[in-house]
Amino acid sequence: MRDLPRQLNEDHLAELFEGHTRLVELLALREDPLDSAAEVIGELTEAEKLEALNAHPAIGSRDLSERSAEEQGADSDPVILTELAYLNQVYEEKFGFRFVVFVNRRSKAEVLEALRERLERSRDEELETALEELVAIARDRWRLSP
Repeated sequence: MRDLPRQLNEDHLAELFEGHTRLVELLALREDPLDSAAEVIGELTEAEKLEALNAHPAIGSRDLSERSAEEQGADSDPVILTELAYLNQVYEEKFGFRFVVFVNRRSKAEVLEALRERLERSRDEELETALEELVAIARDRWRLSP
């Protein structure tokens, strides 16, 4: 793995996590931010956890960072996009935070299936999973960054 401490400053972490949040601020203070992420998340209030999740763009959104757009791909099946938009809304209403999933270049149809499955979970399970996914995304982005 790369020498994380020498290059991951707060601005770079904000790019990896899609925003300057309390999570990013605390990670920037760590010698090994990505390996410390689970510990730092454990120190956050629920509001700070939600802030980190809600900084991430919705799957299928038109308002994506360049990196998110590349990760989510160009699937444009209108039926899938419509269902993604609808279930994203259902998810946010049920759990109170944005659906975050490590897309890992999966198709939107595969992501839609993951969203359906995760809607069946409890809020506590889903909050934990969404935060794990958020960190997985950041790790992958770091791994792929030049």
